[in-house]
Amino acid sequence: MNAAALPLDGRNKPFRVMPGFNLTLGFTILYLSLIVLIPLSAVFLKTFTLTWDEFISAVTSDRVMASYRLTFGGSLLAAAINTVFGGIVAWVLVRYKFPGRKLIDALVDLPFALPTAVAGIALTALYAPNGWIGSILAKVGIKAAFTPLGVIIALIFIGLPFVVRTLQPVLEDYEREFEEASASLGATRLQTFVRVIFPTMVPALLTGFALAFARAAGEYGSVIFIAGNMPMVSEITPLIIVTKLEQYDYAGATAIAMVMLIVSFILLLAINLLQAWARRRGQPLRT
Repeated sequence: MNAAALPLDGRNKPFRVMPGFNLTLGFTILYLSLIVLIPLSAVFLKTFTLTWDEFISAVTSDRVMASYRLTFGGSLLAAAINTVFGGIVAWVLVRYKFPGRKLIDALVDLPFALPTAVAGIALTALYAPNGWIGSILAKVGIKAAFTPLGVIIALIFIGLPFVVRTLQPVLEDYEREFEEASASLGATRLQTFVRVIFPTMVPALLTGFALAFARAAGEYGSVIFIAGNMPMVSEITPLIIVTKLEQYDYAGATAIAMVMLIVSFILLLAINLLQAWARRRGQPLRT
């Protein structure tokens, strides 16, 4: 319904249920400022109390650089793995009917509801050398817990629901007539998936990847138990920030946090631009 079709109020203006644009915009800016902008600006303001040499020393020490590599590298790898297997899980849940489907669908949300500390303890118990899964891996010479591999496992666990829940609505709304038309024109199953189905999935997959990466980059509770927290080996950047806060080095902690914020923002911006490009590129295939 357009504005001309809306009933008029006493001033001959369209009547709307919600308040006007200026009022709602003011509430929006106020809310975002209190929740997002002011806390983030405090990080920058506290960091600016350092000199340039102190800032560089705080954010580029060998221990901190090793934590960057593990945090961002592990987050990217975990998000990529979740994009592949999360896509498979979403496909199975949407396209097939089988006993226990609703139970599996509910289990996907378990990382959302489970406290991160509980998840970390459970993963450590499973992947420790004497755990159910860890003992099997130990027989083939693989050590999961207390290594970077354990960090990646924890990040995969907490990031999977983001990909599945982002992709599910897209698959549910997809019109299968396109598949039937593709098959009637002689396309194979692989050609139909690559040329018809997959382009519609790409924007949702990129969104799920971005959400899983952002969640993994800032994860703390489920990682510290299984990581082992060995400096230069399995220590994540959020743990270094917490350590500096416990040492009352607030400026050093905010300096590292600012670097994480900037890097995460750049990566998420690149992913969003890629998502927009994929949506534009895939649009003709959907019309």
